[in-house]
Amino acid sequence: MIQHKLTIMRQKETGSKDFRELLNEIALLMGYEVTRDIPLEDVEIETPLCKMTAKKVSGLKLAIVPILRAGLGMVDGLRTLVPVAKVGHIGLYRNEQTHEPVVYYCKLPFDIEKRFIIITDPMLATGGSACDAIQMLKERGCTNIRLMCLVGAPEGVAKVQETHPDVDIYLAALDDHLNSDAYIVPGLGDAGDRIFGTK
Repeated sequence: MIQHKLTIMRQKETGSKDFRELLNEIALLMGYEVTRDIPLEDVEIETPLCKMTAKKVSGLKLAIVPILRAGLGMVDGLRTLVPVAKVGHIGLYRNEQTHEPVVYYCKLPFDIEKRFIIITDPMLATGGSACDAIQMLKERGCTNIRLMCLVGAPEGVAKVQETHPDVDIYLAALDDHLNSDAYIVPGLGDAGDRIFGTK
């Protein structure tokens, strides 16, 4: 289903409404994989028929940290899965000449270093923004970080793996390469513009 939904998102005629809804749905589906190994503990409960030992999340707190602005498009899907998750924000934009990320905003939960963190950004192109966001979190004491993207380029994956080998990367698709403008090919265009209808 992720691949089917991603195919529709990639099509240039897909409008912002459908693009947003599909991104939300894919984020929800990917959330199951990203949280697959969250620790569980045994608890005693009573069903309408009997008492039993069941599993529940073992006190782990979750934070979703979208890289603004496109990463916002993945937050609602993850919050459907984990409604109590706190949401932080890291604002980065790409300098169109250097293709390097520029930080303009950072607001995180006060106990961010104690949380299981999922960074969201639909596109993992050069890896610059992802690496900077991860570094910002590590500087605040965070150790349990995962990166969830929709589409990635081999160049971006390699950079994140080299710079932050302890951070697992989750992708819906690994595309072919970056073009001369550092856009993912075949990609899906500028995810932020397609989410918010700004182009």
